[in-house]
Amino acid sequence: MFCNQCEQTAKGQGCTLKGVCGKDPEVAALQDLLVHALKGLSLYAHEARKNGFVDEEINRFTSKGLFTTLTNVNFDPQRFEKYIKLCSALTERIKSKLEASGSNVRFSDPAAGFKPSADLAGLIRRGEEVGIASDHEAAEDIQSLQQVTLYGLKGVAAYAYHAAILGQEDDRVYAFMHEGLSALADRNLSMDDWIKLVLKCGEINLIAMELLDKANTGAYGHPVPTGVPLGHKKGKCILVSGHDLKDLEEILKQTDGKGIYIYTHGEMLPAHGYPELKKYAHFYGHFGTAWHNQKKEFPAFPGPILMTTNCIQEPQDSYSDSIFTAGTVGWPGLKHVEGGDFGPVIEKALEMPGFDADEDKGSVMVGFGHNAVLNVAGKIIEAVKGGQIKHFFLVGGCDGAKGRRSYYAEFVEKVPGDALVLTLGCGKFRFFDKKLGNIGDLPRLLDMGQCNDAYSAIQVAVALAKAFECGVNDLPLSLVLSWYEQKAVGILLTLLHLGIKDIRLGPSLPAFITPNVLNVLVENFNIKPISTPEEDLAEILKK
Repeated sequence: MFCNQCEQTAKGQGCTLKGVCGKDPEVAALQDLLVHALKGLSLYAHEARKNGFVDEEINRFTSKGLFTTLTNVNFDPQRFEKYIKLCSALTERIKSKLEASGSNVRFSDPAAGFKPSADLAGLIRRGEEVGIASDHEAAEDIQSLQQVTLYGLKGVAAYAYHAAILGQEDDRVYAFMHEGLSALADRNLSMDDWIKLVLKCGEINLIAMELLDKANTGAYGHPVPTGVPLGHKKGKCILVSGHDLKDLEEILKQTDGKGIYIYTHGEMLPAHGYPELKKYAHFYGHFGTAWHNQKKEFPAFPGPILMTTNCIQEPQDSYSDSIFTAGTVGWPGLKHVEGGDFGPVIEKALEMPGFDADEDKGSVMVGFGHNAVLNVAGKIIEAVKGGQIKHFFLVGGCDGAKGRRSYYAEFVEKVPGDALVLTLGCGKFRFFDKKLGNIGDLPRLLDMGQCNDAYSAIQVAVALAKAFECGVNDLPLSLVLSWYEQKAVGILLTLLHLGIKDIRLGPSLPAFITPNVLNVLVENFNIKPISTPEEDLAEILKK
């Protein structure tokens, strides 16, 4: 086993015995084999697209398949066996169509001729042989850029998958997934070629995030500023975690009138700001924060938990019988809900005790997406011109278990009172309940949503730059980002594609970036690791 795709990888280099996330070597091998199979499928899909043939099932499967290999999404060996064999069948189907049309089907990469083993044990052995999908004979810097591309593609796939569920797709996204995966088989690409692919991945990720924004707001309306209770109501309850708004909508519909309150956890918090979701009277509040302390939170929740995307580390046996998964999520021993029928979750909620009394723990504000912020852009611009707002900070990204992630809470606490803090992603749970006060009638802490809502932050930054007739890099705007997994890689590549500079990244830099590749990023984009809140603030504000 070797896995280096997340920020918490062992010793900052790579997990070799078991994943810090809880992934075992067998699952790691199956994930590597699925990516290998997807590379083979993509060689044919990329060639087919050149010949005017596009297969929608292959498009969606490529997105779903990549998504299942993200950190903390799917650790279920049986489901990987199913995906690998389906990938092989799809590959044979498109290969046959290409052959029938006289198109090229001769590829030298072993992935093109992949045939799955008959049983799970054989697939695991094959995965161990394949390893990470990069050219192991290439120079170290080329392998690094190949991994950056692959992990960025996984982030793109996650956003594309969620957008497609709500009916928003763009073939440019699928086309690049196949282009990028098939490029992993090309031994002739130079370092410059790979840098171009990395930046193109950022360009495509922007399209994917725009699609998801359009999907979410089209289905549920533009988020509006909304106070979300952090306490609870007496009664039966279900906790919904993750990112998938469609799953949340379905469980709200199916529990309507059943006397069950629905609570959010983690990245589902921003859902309270969507008009078409907040209209449900039993959609009550938010329970808990994110990954770093969830094992303490979940046993205290007296109802079932529905996991909709990558948002949990090893479930504890003492309460795993009340955890359900949906969508791409798969964990051995947990009950998986198929087809959007949440009846088993509802039955479990009615069996469990629920909360025995009301409790008020205050509230937090959400709903400051790009539409809400741009609606008050005039006030913001006047406050900047009048000197009431002197700086903007975007402090967001992913959370994790490392103690050094306390940096982000300390940073926000130390931000001067004449600055606004925009935030998004689960990293905000280090400071989301801080009372920073207001500037005029504007809250100083603006929750813009989930990690994919980096799109909202980009739209706001572009609008401000236009208003002040300058470039984004000329704004009094500083980005201080935390990363954990591959969606954050995709977002970072989008920011680089847009030419945004002076990004501070932490709590540690990716293990898959070599010194030479890092030097390219530093020279061209002035990316820098976080240091201390005091030092970073002093450097930022002296400019």
